[in-house]
Amino acid sequence: MKIAYFVWEYPPLMVGGLGTYASQVAPRLAKFGNEITVFTLNDGTLKTSEQVGDVMVNRPNIIKAKEMLNLIVSENLHNWGEYLSFFNKIFSYNYLSAAKFLNETLKNEKYDLVVIHDWLSAIAGLIIKQDTDLPIVFHMHSTEQQRVGGGSPTIRSFEREMAEQADSVITVSYAMKEHLIELGYPEEKINVVWNGCDTDKYKLENVNWDLVDELKKKYKIKENEKVVFFVGRLTWIKGAESLVRGFPIVLKEYPNTKLIVLGKGEQQQSIEEIIKRNGIGDKVVVRSEFVSEEERIAHYALSDIAIFPSTAEPFGIVSLEGMCLKKPVIVGASGISGFREQVIASGEEQTGVHVDGRSYEDIAWGIKEVLKDDNKAKEMGERGRKRAEEIFNLDRVASETLSVYNRAVDSKSK
Repeated sequence: MKIAYFVWEYPPLMVGGLGTYASQVAPRLAKFGNEITVFTLNDGTLKTSEQVGDVMVNRPNIIKAKEMLNLIVSENLHNWGEYLSFFNKIFSYNYLSAAKFLNETLKNEKYDLVVIHDWLSAIAGLIIKQDTDLPIVFHMHSTEQQRVGGGSPTIRSFEREMAEQADSVITVSYAMKEHLIELGYPEEKINVVWNGCDTDKYKLENVNWDLVDELKKKYKIKENEKVVFFVGRLTWIKGAESLVRGFPIVLKEYPNTKLIVLGKGEQQQSIEEIIKRNGIGDKVVVRSEFVSEEERIAHYALSDIAIFPSTAEPFGIVSLEGMCLKKPVIVGASGISGFREQVIASGEEQTGVHVDGRSYEDIAWGIKEVLKDDNKAKEMGERGRKRAEEIFNLDRVASETLSVYNRAVDSKSK
Protein backbone atom coordinates (compact mmCIF):
# COMPACT_ATOMS: atom_id res chain seq x y z
CA MET A 1 0.00 0.00 0.00
CA LYS A 2 0.90 3.65 -0.36
CA ILE A 3 0.31 5.25 3.03
CA ALA A 4 0.24 8.91 4.14
CA TYR A 5 1.39 8.85 7.78
CA PHE A 6 0.62 11.91 9.93
CA VAL A 7 2.47 12.01 13.25
CA TRP A 8 3.40 15.03 15.37
CA GLU A 9 6.92 13.87 16.26
CA TYR A 10 9.43 11.96 14.17
CA PRO A 11 13.24 11.84 14.27
CA PRO A 12 15.19 13.95 14.81
CA LEU A 13 12.43 15.85 16.69
CA MET A 14 11.48 13.54 19.53
CA VAL A 15 9.39 14.39 22.58
CA GLY A 16 8.13 11.13 24.03
CA GLY A 17 6.72 7.70 23.38
CA LEU A 18 4.79 8.69 20.25
CA GLY A 19 7.99 9.62 18.43
CA THR A 20 9.67 6.43 19.56
CA TYR A 21 6.73 4.38 18.30
CA ALA A 22 6.59 6.11 14.91
CA SER A 23 10.35 5.94 14.36
CA GLN A 24 10.30 2.19 14.97
CA VAL A 25 7.08 1.13 13.24
CA ALA A 26 7.02 3.31 10.11
CA PRO A 27 10.30 1.88 8.74
CA ARG A 28 9.05 -1.66 9.40
CA LEU A 29 5.86 -0.97 7.50
CA ALA A 30 8.11 0.12 4.63
CA LYS A 31 10.23 -3.01 5.05
CA PHE A 32 7.09 -5.07 4.48
CA GLY A 33 6.77 -3.53 1.02
CA ASN A 34 4.60 -0.50 1.73
CA GLU A 35 5.40 3.03 0.57
CA ILE A 36 5.32 5.36 3.59
CA THR A 37 5.21 9.16 3.42
CA VAL A 38 5.42 10.81 6.85
CA PHE A 39 4.05 14.30 7.53
CA THR A 40 5.53 15.71 10.72
CA LEU A 41 6.69 18.79 12.62
CA ASN A 42 9.50 21.13 11.56
CA ASP A 43 11.25 23.31 14.16
CA GLY A 44 12.65 25.52 11.39
CA THR A 45 16.04 23.81 11.22
CA LEU A 46 15.12 20.75 9.14
CA LYS A 47 14.59 20.04 5.46
CA THR A 48 10.98 20.37 4.37
CA SER A 49 11.23 17.12 2.42
CA GLU A 50 13.76 14.30 2.43
CA GLN A 51 14.12 10.56 2.09
CA VAL A 52 15.10 8.96 5.40
CA GLY A 53 15.92 5.31 4.76
CA ASP A 54 12.83 3.74 3.22
CA VAL A 55 10.54 6.54 4.43
CA MET A 56 9.80 9.86 2.73
CA VAL A 57 9.48 12.62 5.35
CA ASN A 58 7.66 15.94 4.80
CA ARG A 59 8.05 18.76 7.34
CA PRO A 60 6.27 22.01 6.41
CA ASN A 61 7.75 25.14 7.96
CA ILE A 62 5.56 26.44 10.77
CA ILE A 63 3.82 29.81 10.36
CA LYS A 64 3.67 32.05 13.44
CA ALA A 65 0.03 32.99 13.78
CA LYS A 66 -0.57 33.21 17.52
CA GLU A 67 -1.89 36.78 17.42
CA MET A 68 -4.28 35.89 14.60
CA LEU A 69 -5.47 32.83 16.54
CA ASN A 70 -6.25 35.09 19.50
CA LEU A 71 -8.86 36.78 17.32
CA ILE A 72 -10.67 33.66 16.18
CA VAL A 73 -10.25 30.83 18.67
CA SER A 74 -12.78 29.70 21.24
CA GLU A 75 -12.84 30.82 24.86
CA ASN A 76 -11.34 27.49 25.85
CA LEU A 77 -8.26 28.10 23.70
CA HIS A 78 -7.90 31.62 25.06
CA ASN A 79 -7.58 29.98 28.47
CA TRP A 80 -4.49 28.12 27.22
CA GLY A 81 -2.57 31.38 27.80
CA GLU A 82 1.08 30.91 26.88
CA TYR A 83 0.24 27.44 25.57
CA LEU A 84 -1.61 29.07 22.70
CA SER A 85 1.82 29.20 21.03
CA PHE A 86 1.85 25.41 21.27
CA PHE A 87 -1.57 25.23 19.65
CA ASN A 88 -0.28 27.51 16.90
CA LYS A 89 2.41 24.93 16.12
CA ILE A 90 -0.14 22.14 16.10
CA PHE A 91 -2.61 24.01 13.90
CA SER A 92 0.09 25.18 11.50
CA TYR A 93 1.63 21.71 11.19
CA ASN A 94 -1.78 20.15 10.58
CA TYR A 95 -3.12 22.73 8.14
CA LEU A 96 0.06 22.99 6.06
CA SER A 97 0.57 19.21 6.03
CA ALA A 98 -3.01 18.62 4.90
CA ALA A 99 -2.64 21.34 2.26
CA LYS A 100 0.57 19.81 0.92
CA PHE A 101 -1.00 16.37 0.83
CA LEU A 102 -4.20 17.51 -0.92
CA ASN A 103 -2.81 20.13 -3.29
CA GLU A 104 0.53 18.64 -4.23
CA THR A 105 1.19 15.07 -3.10
CA LEU A 106 -2.22 13.63 -3.92
CA LYS A 107 -2.28 15.24 -7.35
CA ASN A 108 0.95 13.50 -8.33
CA GLU A 109 0.57 10.18 -6.53
CA LYS A 110 -2.24 7.78 -5.70
CA TYR A 111 -2.58 6.86 -2.01
CA ASP A 112 -4.40 3.89 -0.53
CA LEU A 113 -4.64 4.97 3.11
CA VAL A 114 -4.25 7.90 5.49
CA VAL A 115 -2.97 7.20 9.03
CA ILE A 116 -3.47 9.75 11.84
CA HIS A 117 -1.74 9.59 15.23
CA ASP A 118 -3.47 11.13 18.25
CA TRP A 119 -5.27 14.49 18.48
CA LEU A 120 -2.01 16.22 17.52
CA SER A 121 -2.63 15.25 13.89
CA ALA A 122 -6.43 15.04 13.97
CA ILE A 123 -7.02 18.42 12.32
CA ALA A 124 -5.16 17.20 9.22
CA GLY A 125 -7.15 13.98 9.29
CA LEU A 126 -10.48 15.80 9.47
CA ILE A 127 -9.53 18.12 6.60
CA ILE A 128 -8.48 15.18 4.44
CA LYS A 129 -11.65 13.27 5.33
CA GLN A 130 -13.72 16.24 4.21
CA ASP A 131 -11.94 16.53 0.86
CA THR A 132 -11.33 12.88 -0.13
CA ASP A 133 -12.90 9.47 0.18
CA LEU A 134 -9.63 7.84 1.24
CA PRO A 135 -9.87 5.37 4.14
CA ILE A 136 -8.45 6.74 7.40
CA VAL A 137 -7.12 4.82 10.40
CA PHE A 138 -6.85 6.79 13.65
CA HIS A 139 -4.28 5.68 16.26
CA MET A 140 -5.36 6.65 19.79
CA HIS A 141 -2.31 6.31 22.01
CA SER A 142 -4.11 8.11 24.85
CA THR A 143 -7.07 10.41 25.54
CA GLU A 144 -7.32 13.84 27.11
CA GLN A 145 -9.38 12.33 29.94
CA GLN A 146 -6.65 9.79 30.66
CA ARG A 147 -3.76 12.25 30.38
CA VAL A 148 -5.08 15.02 32.61
CA GLY A 149 -8.38 13.81 34.03
CA GLY A 150 -10.54 15.91 31.74
CA GLY A 151 -8.43 18.70 30.34
CA SER A 152 -9.29 20.73 27.28
CA PRO A 153 -12.74 20.35 25.66
CA THR A 154 -11.10 21.42 22.39
CA ILE A 155 -8.73 18.47 22.48
CA ARG A 156 -11.53 16.12 23.52
CA SER A 157 -13.60 17.27 20.56
CA PHE A 158 -10.72 16.66 18.13
CA GLU A 159 -10.26 13.14 19.49
CA ARG A 160 -13.96 12.31 19.41
CA GLU A 161 -14.61 13.72 15.95
CA MET A 162 -11.56 12.02 14.43
CA ALA A 163 -12.63 8.67 15.91
CA GLU A 164 -16.16 9.16 14.55
CA GLN A 165 -14.90 10.09 11.09
CA ALA A 166 -12.18 7.41 10.85
CA ASP A 167 -12.86 4.09 9.18
CA SER A 168 -10.96 2.27 11.92
CA VAL A 169 -9.38 3.05 15.27
CA ILE A 170 -6.27 1.43 16.73
CA THR A 171 -5.46 1.72 20.41
CA VAL A 172 -2.56 0.36 22.40
CA SER A 173 -4.07 -1.89 25.08
CA TYR A 174 -7.27 -3.61 26.16
CA ALA A 175 -7.37 -1.22 29.12
CA MET A 176 -7.49 1.68 26.66
CA LYS A 177 -10.18 -0.05 24.60
CA GLU A 178 -12.35 -0.40 27.72
CA HIS A 179 -11.69 3.27 28.53
CA LEU A 180 -12.76 4.36 25.04
CA ILE A 181 -15.93 2.26 25.18
CA GLU A 182 -16.80 3.78 28.58
CA LEU A 183 -16.42 7.23 26.99
CA GLY A 184 -18.87 6.22 24.27
CA TYR A 185 -16.47 5.72 21.37
CA PRO A 186 -17.69 3.38 18.59
CA GLU A 187 -16.77 -0.08 19.88
CA GLU A 188 -17.05 -1.74 16.48
CA LYS A 189 -14.21 0.42 15.14
CA ILE A 190 -11.72 -0.18 17.96
CA ASN A 191 -8.80 -2.56 17.40
CA VAL A 192 -6.07 -3.33 19.95
CA VAL A 193 -2.48 -3.59 18.77
CA TRP A 194 0.13 -3.60 21.52
CA ASN A 195 3.19 -1.41 21.06
CA GLY A 196 6.59 -3.05 20.94
CA CYS A 197 10.29 -2.57 21.53
CA ASP A 198 13.31 -2.96 19.30
CA THR A 199 14.61 -6.19 20.82
CA ASP A 200 17.66 -6.11 18.55
CA LYS A 201 18.73 -2.69 19.82
CA TYR A 202 17.65 -3.05 23.44
CA LYS A 203 19.79 -5.94 24.59
CA LEU A 204 22.74 -6.32 26.92
CA GLU A 205 25.04 -7.33 24.07
CA ASN A 206 24.70 -3.82 22.61
CA VAL A 207 25.39 -1.89 25.82
CA ASN A 208 28.26 0.61 25.88
CA TRP A 209 29.85 -0.67 29.07
CA ASP A 210 32.45 2.13 29.15
CA LEU A 211 29.54 4.56 29.32
CA VAL A 212 27.98 2.46 32.10
CA ASP A 213 31.21 2.80 34.11
CA GLU A 214 31.22 6.56 33.50
CA LEU A 215 27.64 6.86 34.75
CA LYS A 216 28.40 4.82 37.85
CA LYS A 217 31.17 7.27 38.69
CA LYS A 218 28.94 10.25 37.87
CA TYR A 219 26.22 9.00 40.22
CA LYS A 220 28.72 7.78 42.84
CA ILE A 221 27.28 4.27 42.83
CA LYS A 222 29.13 2.05 45.26
CA GLU A 223 30.15 -1.51 44.45
CA ASN A 224 27.55 -3.14 46.70
CA GLU A 225 24.67 -0.72 46.01
CA LYS A 226 21.49 -1.85 44.31
CA VAL A 227 20.19 0.65 41.75
CA VAL A 228 16.51 1.42 41.13
CA PHE A 229 15.97 3.31 37.87
CA PHE A 230 13.10 5.54 36.74
CA VAL A 231 12.91 7.32 33.38
CA GLY A 232 9.98 9.46 32.31
CA ARG A 233 8.35 12.85 32.61
CA LEU A 234 8.35 14.27 36.12
CA THR A 235 4.60 14.70 36.21
CA TRP A 236 1.86 13.39 38.50
CA ILE A 237 0.64 10.74 36.10
CA LYS A 238 4.08 9.05 35.94
CA GLY A 239 4.31 8.66 39.73
CA ALA A 240 7.85 10.01 40.13
CA GLU A 241 7.02 12.11 43.18
CA SER A 242 5.32 9.18 44.93
CA LEU A 243 8.33 7.02 44.12
CA VAL A 244 10.70 9.47 45.81
CA ARG A 245 8.31 9.93 48.72
CA GLY A 246 8.30 6.18 49.34
CA PHE A 247 12.03 5.64 48.95
CA PRO A 248 12.94 6.39 52.61
CA ILE A 249 10.77 3.37 53.53
CA VAL A 250 12.91 1.22 51.25
CA LEU A 251 16.14 2.61 52.73
CA LYS A 252 15.14 1.66 56.28
CA GLU A 253 15.25 -2.02 55.28
CA TYR A 254 17.69 -1.85 52.37
CA PRO A 255 20.12 1.01 53.06
CA ASN A 256 22.50 -0.02 50.26
CA THR A 257 20.09 1.09 47.57
CA LYS A 258 20.22 4.11 45.26
CA LEU A 259 17.45 5.65 43.15
CA ILE A 260 18.25 7.25 39.79
CA VAL A 261 15.49 9.51 38.41
CA LEU A 262 15.98 10.57 34.80
CA GLY A 263 13.51 13.04 33.32
CA LYS A 264 12.11 16.56 33.16
CA GLY A 265 8.80 18.00 34.27
CA GLU A 266 6.85 20.27 36.56
CA GLN A 267 7.40 18.09 39.64
CA GLN A 268 11.18 18.47 39.66
CA GLN A 269 11.21 21.13 42.38
CA SER A 270 8.81 19.28 44.67
CA ILE A 271 10.81 16.06 44.19
CA GLU A 272 14.03 17.83 45.15
CA GLU A 273 12.30 19.29 48.22
CA ILE A 274 11.21 15.79 49.31
CA ILE A 275 14.78 14.56 48.93
CA LYS A 276 16.14 17.46 50.99
CA ARG A 277 13.44 17.15 53.67
CA ASN A 278 14.17 13.44 54.14
CA GLY A 279 17.95 13.85 54.06
CA ILE A 280 18.41 11.30 51.27
CA GLY A 281 20.46 13.41 48.86
CA ASP A 282 23.21 10.77 48.83
CA LYS A 283 20.69 8.06 47.93
CA VAL A 284 18.57 9.73 45.24
CA VAL A 285 19.95 11.29 42.06
CA VAL A 286 17.66 13.44 39.91
CA ARG A 287 19.01 14.15 36.45
CA SER A 288 16.57 16.47 34.75
CA GLU A 289 17.56 16.37 31.11
CA PHE A 290 17.04 14.38 27.93
CA VAL A 291 19.78 11.91 27.07
CA SER A 292 20.65 9.96 23.94
CA GLU A 293 19.19 6.53 23.32
CA GLU A 294 22.61 4.99 23.88
CA GLU A 295 22.83 6.65 27.27
CA ARG A 296 19.29 5.63 28.20
CA ILE A 297 20.17 2.02 27.41
CA ALA A 298 23.27 2.38 29.59
CA HIS A 299 21.05 3.53 32.48
CA TYR A 300 18.96 0.37 32.21
CA ALA A 301 22.15 -1.69 32.11
CA LEU A 302 23.57 -0.19 35.32
CA SER A 303 20.31 -0.72 37.21
CA ASP A 304 19.04 -3.72 39.18
CA ILE A 305 15.36 -2.72 38.98
CA ALA A 306 13.40 -0.59 36.50
CA ILE A 307 10.36 1.12 37.99
CA PHE A 308 7.47 3.01 36.39
CA PRO A 309 4.73 3.64 39.01
CA SER A 310 2.31 5.51 36.74
CA THR A 311 -1.17 6.28 38.02
CA ALA A 312 -2.42 5.69 34.47
CA GLU A 313 -0.55 4.48 31.39
CA PRO A 314 -2.27 3.46 28.13
CA PHE A 315 0.71 1.26 27.27
CA GLY A 316 4.18 2.41 28.36
CA ILE A 317 7.12 1.38 26.16
CA VAL A 318 9.62 1.99 28.98
CA SER A 319 8.68 -1.21 30.77
CA LEU A 320 9.41 -3.17 27.59
CA GLU A 321 12.81 -1.48 27.37
CA GLY A 322 13.56 -2.67 30.89
CA MET A 323 12.34 -6.18 30.10
CA CYS A 324 14.47 -6.30 26.94
CA LEU A 325 17.52 -5.53 29.07
CA LYS A 326 16.62 -8.32 31.50
CA LYS A 327 15.53 -6.13 34.39
CA PRO A 328 12.70 -7.00 36.77
CA VAL A 329 10.15 -4.24 36.33
CA ILE A 330 7.83 -2.63 38.85
CA VAL A 331 4.85 -0.91 37.23
CA GLY A 332 1.78 1.04 38.21
CA ALA A 333 -1.27 -1.13 37.66
CA SER A 334 -4.03 1.16 38.92
CA GLY A 335 -6.54 2.87 36.67
CA ILE A 336 -6.03 2.65 32.91
CA SER A 337 -2.94 0.48 32.72
CA GLY A 338 -1.42 -1.16 29.69
CA PHE A 339 1.42 -2.12 32.03
CA ARG A 340 -0.87 -4.80 33.48
CA GLU A 341 -0.95 -6.47 30.07
CA GLN A 342 2.82 -6.41 29.64
CA VAL A 343 4.15 -7.37 33.04
CA ILE A 344 3.20 -10.71 34.60
CA ALA A 345 3.08 -10.16 38.35
CA SER A 346 2.84 -13.71 39.72
CA GLY A 347 3.30 -17.38 38.96
CA GLU A 348 5.90 -19.27 36.97
CA GLU A 349 6.00 -16.63 34.22
CA GLN A 350 6.44 -13.64 36.55
CA THR A 351 8.42 -10.77 35.01
CA GLY A 352 7.86 -8.07 37.62
CA VAL A 353 5.58 -6.55 40.25
CA HIS A 354 2.35 -4.53 40.03
CA VAL A 355 1.88 -1.63 42.43
CA ASP A 356 -0.69 1.08 43.03
CA GLY A 357 1.01 4.20 41.68
CA ARG A 358 -1.24 6.37 43.84
CA SER A 359 0.30 4.94 47.03
CA TYR A 360 3.92 5.65 47.96
CA GLU A 361 3.72 2.88 50.57
CA ASP A 362 2.73 0.36 47.91
CA ILE A 363 5.52 1.55 45.62
CA ALA A 364 7.99 1.04 48.47
CA TRP A 365 6.55 -2.44 49.07
CA GLY A 366 7.09 -3.33 45.42
CA ILE A 367 10.74 -2.31 45.49
CA LYS A 368 11.37 -4.29 48.67
CA GLU A 369 9.57 -7.29 47.19
CA VAL A 370 12.13 -7.42 44.37
CA LEU A 371 15.16 -6.57 46.53
CA LYS A 372 14.53 -9.39 48.99
CA ASP A 373 15.46 -12.17 46.55
CA ASP A 374 18.29 -11.61 44.04
CA ASN A 375 17.82 -14.97 42.32
CA LYS A 376 14.11 -14.41 41.83
CA ALA A 377 14.79 -10.91 40.51
CA LYS A 378 17.27 -12.28 37.97
CA GLU A 379 14.77 -14.92 36.84
CA MET A 380 12.10 -12.25 36.37
CA GLY A 381 14.51 -10.30 34.17
CA GLU A 382 15.31 -13.38 32.06
CA ARG A 383 11.62 -14.16 31.59
CA GLY A 384 10.93 -10.52 30.73
CA ARG A 385 13.45 -10.63 27.92
CA LYS A 386 11.91 -13.81 26.54
CA ARG A 387 8.40 -12.36 26.71
CA ALA A 388 9.50 -9.19 24.91
CA GLU A 389 11.15 -11.21 22.14
CA GLU A 390 8.14 -13.44 21.61
CA ILE A 391 5.22 -11.04 22.02
CA PHE A 392 6.41 -7.43 21.80
CA ASN A 393 8.89 -7.53 18.91
CA LEU A 394 8.41 -4.76 16.36
CA ASP A 395 7.90 -7.01 13.35
CA ARG A 396 4.87 -8.49 15.07
CA VAL A 397 3.57 -5.01 15.96
CA ALA A 398 3.99 -3.83 12.35
CA SER A 399 2.37 -6.99 10.98
CA GLU A 400 -0.71 -6.70 13.24
CA THR A 401 -0.98 -2.98 12.48
CA LEU A 402 -0.82 -3.70 8.77
CA SER A 403 -3.65 -6.21 9.11
CA VAL A 404 -5.90 -3.46 10.50
CA TYR A 405 -4.80 -1.12 7.70
CA ASN A 406 -5.62 -3.73 5.07
CA ARG A 407 -9.07 -4.37 6.52
CA ALA A 408 -9.81 -0.63 6.48
CA VAL A 409 -8.80 -0.37 2.83
CA ASP A 410 -10.69 -3.54 1.86
CA SER A 411 -13.90 -2.47 3.62
CA LYS A 412 -13.76 0.90 1.88
CA SER A 413 -13.42 -0.68 -1.56
CA LYS A 414 -16.50 -2.90 -1.14
